Amino acid sequence: MDKSKQPFRKSKRSFRRRLPPIGSGDRIDYRNMSLISRFLSEQGKILSRRTNRLTLKQQRLITIAIKQARILSSLPFRNNEKQLERVESIPRTTGPRTKNK
Repeated sequence: MDKSKQPFRKSKRSFRRRLPPIGSGDRIDYRNMSLISRFLSEQGKILSRRTNRLTLKQQRLITIAIKQARILSSLPFRNNEKQLERVESIPRTTGPRTKNK
């Protein structure tokens, strides 16, 4: 058979199965901060299921745990470290303003 007449075939690449991000022994709980922090972005946002490679049930449980931790003040609602640095660098004047003549 000619190479031009061969049917389309996928190339045989080695496929390595990724390990799931949550093991069977990991408990999804608002107190498990090391687990929860893996599913948050730098800004403190909850990462998507596609990014995390979680099942629907796991993503729901992670979301609930993160929200509970935020309500109990274990986690901040937002990570404002960059904004705070910018605000602190701006010099502020205290006292009444006077008009320059």
